[in-house]
Amino acid sequence: MSRPRPVLVLVSIAIALSACGPSSGALGTLPPATPASSIDTGPDATPGPTTGASSPSTSPTATPDSSGASPTPSASTTDTMLVRAYFVLGGAPGSVGLVAVLREVPKSAATATAAISALLAGPTGAEAGDRQITSAVPDGSRLLGLTIKNGVATIDLSSEFESGGGSASTLNRLGQVVYTLTQFSTVRSVVFQIEGRTVSVFGSEGVVFDGPVGRADYLDLLPRIFVDRPAFGAAIGNPARVAGSAQNIFEATFRITLLDGAGRTVADQMAMAECMCASGKFDVTVAYDVPKAQWGTLRVWDGSAKDGTPENIREYPVWLTPAG
Repeated sequence: MSRPRPVLVLVSIAIALSACGPSSGALGTLPPATPASSIDTGPDATPGPTTGASSPSTSPTATPDSSGASPTPSASTTDTMLVRAYFVLGGAPGSVGLVAVLREVPKSAATATAAISALLAGPTGAEAGDRQITSAVPDGSRLLGLTIKNGVATIDLSSEFESGGGSASTLNRLGQVVYTLTQFSTVRSVVFQIEGRTVSVFGSEGVVFDGPVGRADYLDLLPRIFVDRPAFGAAIGNPARVAGSAQNIFEATFRITLLDGAGRTVADQMAMAECMCASGKFDVTVAYDVPKAQWGTLRVWDGSAKDGTPENIREYPVWLTPAG
């Protein structure tokens, strides 16, 4: 597989996904590994206006931007659709990394173009200010063209996309584009162009492309426990589906905890990635009990191999609803 790499520092990720087949057990049957495509190509539902709803009292504390989208289809949303854009969520080592956010956009057959446009627009003020969500995409970057053929997306971006930043910024912006495009089942990998020229060496850091790149080429940009569904600030349903991948987690096991708006634990269960490999997939359901719809917190974490101390903690707000 072709991989991007700086000229001076080889970015090489050992992938053992091919050895990780489907498995079953107490957590249910897991899907086969598909490293080049999204965990889930269907959108999450986004919450509507939260008048009277409480926001989480534990970190994160602020209520996310509701954007006016409704958790269920309605007449007001028939001309819109949901797409994902991938930004960077801050945190401690092991928890910082790419995160999916939802955007409501005008309905169009050009869903990939709409998703990239949402990515280039950057995080909202609430996300950037309260949630420490950032984007490595330089200001002024423009989409000049996008085609998809035989599973490969060729994206043409303006020269601003290649400007500035160190190695971390360079790899993050490339990874953001790759993850945003590969949310769609029609895209497995991406070819980058700048001002119509296919890129072989990208930016001042000299990232070299040997060919199309996919999600597996940017595993280093993910937190140790990466939740791809639900997206940041999404309505998760009840029971909730939580899907993503875990990297180098002790015995491939970790915990999923849901907190209600008052910070009380409403669910806490063990989960297991499908293999103890470089990046094992997981896809589980989590039932919980709340008396009314409200903002809560999704927290994923694992205990240290030494003494069980919580580590690799990643959390963000989700919209909780009563079972029914």
